[in-house]
Amino acid sequence: MGTAQQVNHYKRIPPFVEIMDSTLRDGEQTNGVSFLPHEKQVMARKLLQNLNVDRIEVASARVSEGEKESVTAICRFAASIDRLDRVEVLGFVDGGKSIDWISECGGKVINLLAKGSLKHCTHQLHKTPEEHIADILHEVAYAQEKGLSVNLYLEDWSNGMKDSPEYVYQLMDALTNHKVQSSNIKVQSIKRFMLPDTLGVMNPLQVIEYFRKMKKRYPEVHFDFHAHNDYDLAVSNSLAAVLSGAKGLHVTVNGLGERCGNAPLASVQAILKDQFHAKTNIVESQLNDISRMVESFSGIAVAPNQPIVGENVFTQVAGVHADGDTKDKLYYNELMPERFGRKREYALGKNSGRANIAKNLEELGLELTPEQTRRVTERITELGDKKEIVTQEDLPYIVSDVLKHDGSEDKVKLISYVVNTSYGLKPGANIRVEINGKQYEAGATGDGQYDAFVKALRYIYKKYLNRTFPILANYQVSIPPGGRTDALVQTVITWHYKDSILRTRGLDADQTEAAIKATFKMLNIVENDKNNKQ
Repeated sequence: MGTAQQVNHYKRIPPFVEIMDSTLRDGEQTNGVSFLPHEKQVMARKLLQNLNVDRIEVASARVSEGEKESVTAICRFAASIDRLDRVEVLGFVDGGKSIDWISECGGKVINLLAKGSLKHCTHQLHKTPEEHIADILHEVAYAQEKGLSVNLYLEDWSNGMKDSPEYVYQLMDALTNHKVQSSNIKVQSIKRFMLPDTLGVMNPLQVIEYFRKMKKRYPEVHFDFHAHNDYDLAVSNSLAAVLSGAKGLHVTVNGLGERCGNAPLASVQAILKDQFHAKTNIVESQLNDISRMVESFSGIAVAPNQPIVGENVFTQVAGVHADGDTKDKLYYNELMPERFGRKREYALGKNSGRANIAKNLEELGLELTPEQTRRVTERITELGDKKEIVTQEDLPYIVSDVLKHDGSEDKVKLISYVVNTSYGLKPGANIRVEINGKQYEAGATGDGQYDAFVKALRYIYKKYLNRTFPILANYQVSIPPGGRTDALVQTVITWHYKDSILRTRGLDADQTEAAIKATFKMLNIVENDKNNKQ
C-alpha cells in the first residue's frame, strides 16, 4: 500500500472534498471592504463558471437594499446556468424574516446561523437550549415550506466543544433526529451541519479530537468546517478537519475575512491535492485570475510571498537556483506555476548569477557571447547594489547600455559629485573629474540639478582646458513599462559637436545619475576623437 493510500486508509480522507467559497459574504467582513453589486456579480460568475467552486456564500440576509439587488442578480445568473443550488445566503433565526428575504431574491439555500456554544445561547440570546432548539426547528420547517434547502451553522462551535460539549450534543441530537413531511416523503431537514471555529482559537490537534467525536456520534451527517486565521492556523485546521472526516471546507479568495481572515482558497486547494491526494472540482489555472480580481475589488493587496498567488512565489532570486533549474529542474516542486495560470521568473539583482541572466535573455530572445553576458551580469550587480531588483523590462536597456559602451578606456572620469536642491534657492552642483589623468574641481548653480552639473563641467573645460564644451540639442527620458516608481531610467542626450551629432545614453535608477552617465559617454567620445587626431 502506497503512502497516499495509507493516509487515506488510516485518516479516512474523503475521495472528494466540497469547497464552499465565502468571499462575497465573510470576505466582505474584512475591515474596509465593501463590494458593489456589479462587483459581486462579476466575482460570482468567475467563481461558479471559471473556477468551478462547488458552492458560494454570497451575502447575509436583510443587510441592505443594495445587497438584495446583488443577491437577486446572482441568483438569476446562477439559475440561467443551472447552478442556483450552489448559491447560499447566511440567514438568522428571526421568525422567518431571513427566509422570506432570501426567497424574494430567488435564492434556494439558507445557511442558518444557530448558536453552537451554551455561552452564546444563554448570554446572547438569553434562551435555554430547549427554547433555541424549538426556534431552529420552526425556521427549518418554514424554510422547507418556502422551498429552501437548509444548511446549519453552529456558531462558536469550537468553544462549544471546549466548554459545553453536552450542549452541542443536545442540539445535534434534536436536529439530526428531526424529520419533516414534504409530499408524504420523509426527508432530512438539514442538509449540512457547518462547524465554525468562529474566533479562530483551535489548533489542529483540537480539530482532530472534536471532529472525530462528532463523526463518531453522527456518522451519517455531512459536516463542513469553517476556519478563521487568528493564530495563522486556518489552513492547518482545515486540513485537520478533512483528515477527520469533514466533507466540505469553507474558504475565501486571498484569505479575506473577519479579523485575520479565513483559510485562503488557493493554499487549501494546493495542499489538498498535493499533500493528501484529495479531489476537488477547482480549476487551478483560474486561481491567479480570481485572486487578482478580488485584490482589485477589495483594495486589499496580496502579500508578495502569499503562497500560489503572491507576486514573488514563482520567482527564483539566487543564481544557484536558476542554475539548478537548467540541470534537471533541481529546484522544482509540485507547485508548478503553469498549474495556476502563471510562469516561472528569474529575478535580476545583486544576487543574480549568469544563469538568471541567461534565463531572462532567453525569454527575451536575446543572444549574447559569454563575455557580453559577463559584462551584463556585472552591470546588473552594480545596479542591484542601488536598487534591490532589476526587472526583465529593464534588461534590454541594460544590454544596450553595456554593449554600446565599455568604460575600460575612459579618458574622462567622474571622481565624485554632489547635487542639491533647496526651497527658494537654485539647485547646485559640486564636481570632481579626471581628464587624461589630471583632476579638476568646480561648482555651479542652474535651473535644475543636471543643468547645474553641466555648468560646472563647462566651467572646467573653459577655465582649465580652454576648450569648447559640446552643445546639448535634445534630452529624452524613457522608463521601462510597468508603472513602477523605482524603474530604471534611460536618458538619451543628443549633442552638437563641431559639424556632427552625438547621441549617448545613460541608465540608472536615478534620472540625474542616468543623465550624468550619458554626458560622460559623450565626453569620452570627444576626447578619443581629439586624441586620435593628434
